[in-house]
Parts: sequence; C-alpha cells; structure tokens
Amino acid sequence: MQKKIVTVWDLSTRLFHWLLVVLFGLSWLSAELGGNWMIWHTRFGFVTAGLILFRIIWGFVGSESSRFTQFIKGPRKVLAYLKGEDQKEYNTHNPAGALSVIALLGLISLQVVTGLFSNDDIFIEGPLAYLISYDAQLEMTELHEMVFNLLILFVALHLAAIVWYQRFKGEKLVQAMLHGRKESEEEAPKIRSGLPLFVAILVGAAVSALLFWI
Repeated sequence: MQKKIVTVWDLSTRLFHWLLVVLFGLSWLSAELGGNWMIWHTRFGFVTAGLILFRIIWGFVGSESSRFTQFIKGPRKVLAYLKGEDQKEYNTHNPAGALSVIALLGLISLQVVTGLFSNDDIFIEGPLAYLISYDAQLEMTELHEMVFNLLILFVALHLAAIVWYQRFKGEKLVQAMLHGRKESEEEAPKIRSGLPLFVAILVGAAVSALLFWI
C-alpha cells in the first residue's frame, strides 16, 4: 500500500507536549538556582498541574490519536512488539512508546502532587502543605526530589528511544510532533476540537488559577 501524508497529532496535543518540555526545563533550572527562583519554581508547577489535567481529560474526549484507549496496549501486545513479532506500522505511539508516555505522565503527576504538599524548611512550602503535618511535609519534599531523579532517568530513556527511531528506523517522530503530519499507510485519525477542547482547556486553566490563588 502506498504511503500518504496524514495528520496524526492535533495542535493542542503538540502544544501540550512542547509546553511540558519547556516547563520541565524551567522547573529544574529554578530549583537549581534556588532563592527567589523557588517562587517561580512553584508557579511553573501550578501551570504543569493544569497541563497534566488537560492531557488526562483530552486522553478521554480528545482526538483519536490522543485517546488512551487508542494507544495503550496490553502486556501481550507490548511483549510481542519488544520481541519483534509485531511488525505493524503505528501512526502514533507503538505499544512500548505508549508505556513510556504513561510512565512519564504518571511520574510528572506524582511530582506535581508531592510539590503541592512539600516544604523545603527554608523558603517555600506548597499551597496545600498546611493540610498535613510538618513531618509529612518533609517526607513529601524528600519524595518530590526522589521522583525528580527518577524522571531524569525516564526522560533520558525517552530521548534515547527517539534518537533510535529517528536515526535507525527512519521514523520522524520529532517532526511529526512539530507539524502534526507523517507518512503512513494507515487511515488518518479523527481530529477533534470544538467543545471538548474548550472544556479540557478550561478545566486545566481553572486548576492552575486556583493553585495560584491559594
């Protein structure tokens, strides 16, 4: 079957991806700089919380390629892909890549949640830290740092996989996430916008605004 150019990623999913990349870098940098930069560190965390919530909602009501039910596969499918038994060309995430996406979303979500309850015992405490005991706040802070170290490992593996697919398998993953299109034999996924997109953005923005207000 002849390949054709199809749109696989909608604009909102692409913006989410690159905004998350930028926020992750800024959060790391602000934490390294410390001092007054920790105020910005918490602000970046608030925006990240809104982004993650948007992606979760969009994973249920969004474009076909962004829905969790479309790209998350069971253990057998993942093992078959890793063994090379599954030779199918995927428009978006392959079974192994889907696991990576879910792991990263889960870790970033945990990073945000622990940050909301953390207390560095010097300058900054999370907006919800007052809801738990002082000892629990310190434990949350320690967990926050541990999750970040784990995130660095997963991000490194994610980047290594992208380089592998780009260079050795000829799959233009980065380009597709920039302009949304790729060559494929498969039918183009259905792209959604309108009311579902508006609701997802509104809920995500409302959560970020609420955290800023607190």
